[in-house]
Amino acid sequence: MGFADFVTDAGLSMLESWVTCRSYVSGYGPSQADVASFKALPGLPKVEKYPHAWRWYKHIASYQSEFSSLPGDPSKAYTSYGPEKSEATLNPKDAPKAAAEEEEEDDDLFGSDDESEDEETKKKREENLAAYKKKKEGKTKPAAKSIVTLDVKPWDDETDMKQLEENMRKIEMDGLTWGASKLVPLAFGIKKLQVNLVVEDEKVSIDDLQQQIEGDEDYVQSTDVAAMQKL
Repeated sequence: MGFADFVTDAGLSMLESWVTCRSYVSGYGPSQADVASFKALPGLPKVEKYPHAWRWYKHIASYQSEFSSLPGDPSKAYTSYGPEKSEATLNPKDAPKAAAEEEEEDDDLFGSDDESEDEETKKKREENLAAYKKKKEGKTKPAAKSIVTLDVKPWDDETDMKQLEENMRKIEMDGLTWGASKLVPLAFGIKKLQVNLVVEDEKVSIDDLQQQIEGDEDYVQSTDVAAMQKL
């Protein structure tokens, strides 16, 4: 099926869902799939409503000067990419209904609430249901985490990359764990710092982290999300 019209909320929701755990529309690097999808958008998605689509759009925008040279088939429409079936996010207004249906399913696990059942059976069913709900509420879900690869670019070949990294690693956020890093050649003797990190999705905003890193203006020119994957 592919993406729907990005002018609609349903289309933007599909894109938001698709790039939540992906850095690119297809594959592990920028391609014509990203170019076609980028051009199909009427503008920058609203960060408060579509944070992942906003992050993806900003990232792909940094490649605009390279659009024509990116790999892939430039003749393919953006609707040929994305989910095979519609995966638009559930409208929040339907959430209470979904929750109510789940509650009904829980009730059905312990028999129907038929008026004809005797008091002892009804009492037993209610006790079983209460015990089940208590057990269900007591389960704590593991925190959702992502592993992210960031590219940190300096101003020039004279930038002290060791000091840049030291400054970056001084940034502390609840749910952020710094990983390994390496220097990757760019051009003209300039090297970028590529660093891996693990974040708890509910606690750490990648956009906020990038802003903090880029706040070291004496050393950092810009940052990009090179890859992102759910753990």
